[in-house]
Amino acid sequence: MKKELKISGDAEGQGGNISAFYALVRGRVQGVGFRYSAQREAVRLAVSGWVRNGRDGNVEVWAEGESEKLDLFLDWLREGPQYSRVDSVRRDIMEPKGYRDFIIEH
Repeated sequence: MKKELKISGDAEGQGGNISAFYALVRGRVQGVGFRYSAQREAVRLAVSGWVRNGRDGNVEVWAEGESEKLDLFLDWLREGPQYSRVDSVRRDIMEPKGYRDFIIEH
């Protein structure tokens, strides 16, 4: 059974120019609060989607929102929270799926 932690953002205020990306974050990104910090930043920026730990020690992110907000979120992903070490972020542009919240998938 998949557990999800959900925090609602301001998805209604995103307007009509919605973009999306999938990102794979590599480095020391598990066990350092990365997912919770990413969720907090996504909600602050009104970005929706999800974040989860990958099986290989990386973190996967699906993000949707206004292009400018996504750029800011991507900048944050490249830095990460305190105690993390981000070695690389691979981003693939995707078609939005219509997420309304940003969740942590477990």
